[in-house]
Amino acid sequence: MTTTGRRYSYVGPPESRPTDPKHGSGHAVRSATDLDAWLVERGTAECAEPFTFVITPDALLRLAPRRSEHVVCAGGGEVLAAGEMGFRHASGRWAVEEVTNQSAGYCPDLDSWHPVAAALDRAGIGRPDGFTHEVVFRRCERCRECSVVREGDFVCVFCGSDLPTVWNITS
Repeated sequence: MTTTGRRYSYVGPPESRPTDPKHGSGHAVRSATDLDAWLVERGTAECAEPFTFVITPDALLRLAPRRSEHVVCAGGGEVLAAGEMGFRHASGRWAVEEVTNQSAGYCPDLDSWHPVAAALDRAGIGRPDGFTHEVVFRRCERCRECSVVREGDFVCVFCGSDLPTVWNITS
């Protein structure tokens, strides 16, 4: 299944991009059973912190250990969403407890929530109604660096210039 919507290209450091995209791709999660099996393999300690995730252009959720690069989890390609996702186990099932669009490699906009919600719903995994922590990314038009907007202050942390109010991160 391929979905329409914005695709995010990798904008992070080139050295983080995998040289062979077939190696290092995140674990595909197509169902709650897939998620359960993968999380059980991880163990209690690893499940206590969020995982790296991407939603690939075929609308598939892929997970990797937290300190993995999003671009590696995605196999080097474009994504519909990227960030971190934490789970809780209750009533015999795993559900998403926290989810964010925090990915400095892809800098996804807040509208990337829609493919996340759709992938989780298709897999039958419980989820919140939106990102539990939203990160606003903008590229400075003056110095071309990517910045995180903090507390609604659209000012570049690198050069002090005003940042656009509309998402503008492209490769």
